[in-house]
Amino acid sequence: VSAASLVVLRPIARRHLHTPAQLRTGTAALVGAHAVVLERVDRDGGTVKLAGEVWSARSYDEDHAFEPGARVEVLKIDGATALVHE
Repeated sequence: VSAASLVVLRPIARRHLHTPAQLRTGTAALVGAHAVVLERVDRDGGTVKLAGEVWSARSYDEDHAFEPGARVEVLKIDGATALVHE
């Protein structure tokens, strides 16, 4: 039974892991997207406009801050907060 499950499920799992970004949904689709800083973003927080919505954001690099108007890239979504860098 285990071997049969592995044979059937492995190809499905591999396809899912290699799904292109444009086919991802939810927060996974936002990773790699660009956002515009609305309020200064640093290690303590800030806000960005991402995919037409206002998101809480933090700088991925704790020593770096982004000023309003800067364009940033989303590296990760942590709960309802986007972790961003240049």
